[in-house]
Amino acid sequence: MQTFDNASSGAIVLSMAERIIENRAYLSEIDGKIGDGDHGVNMAKGFGMAAERLKGTDASLSSSLDTLGTVLMTEIGGSMGPLYGVMFTEFAETIEGVEKIDAAAFSKMLHAGLAGIQSIGSAKVGDKTLLDTLVPAVEAFDTATAESKPFGAALEDLVAAAEKGRDSTIDLVAKIGRASRLGERSRGVLDAGATSCAILLKELSDGARARLA
Repeated sequence: MQTFDNASSGAIVLSMAERIIENRAYLSEIDGKIGDGDHGVNMAKGFGMAAERLKGTDASLSSSLDTLGTVLMTEIGGSMGPLYGVMFTEFAETIEGVEKIDAAAFSKMLHAGLAGIQSIGSAKVGDKTLLDTLVPAVEAFDTATAESKPFGAALEDLVAAAEKGRDSTIDLVAKIGRASRLGERSRGVLDAGATSCAILLKELSDGARARLA
């Protein structure tokens, strides 16, 4: 059975921070078309602060996710800080004390993060939010494992579904947040939250897959 070590995988969070910082301008550009244009800036600020605290600590994946979630919840503005903050702290709590993370533990972690987001917001799939990325990604992972695909293949399916979900937001009308005021004019643009979520899920999944043994 494929697993990866919690203790030696904290660097995945640093890689996630690198990707968000790299995409800061892109995410803000997307957000500026139908939102207030600060998504990339806020995300890069939060992930950068978390990365500074984690560099050189050799922290576990669970501990690193907890640090990231806490920073996002307490130190960045906008609507996304609390949403991503609760997702990552739920991820952390779920795998805390789990030495070897297998597909079942990874699924449990994903579901806990999704439930956390749903507990503080009213969005659902189709509302042009990060859930349009996250929900199909989680479902694809669970479908793959139910079909007895190896952990690594299930992670590949997760990433493919996340990116397909992200792309689906182009054709959606925003129902939540600032963009919802635009109505039909919000159609034709990617959702920034769905886009950042796809980046994060890819980095998390690729990092896990690279460490499988």
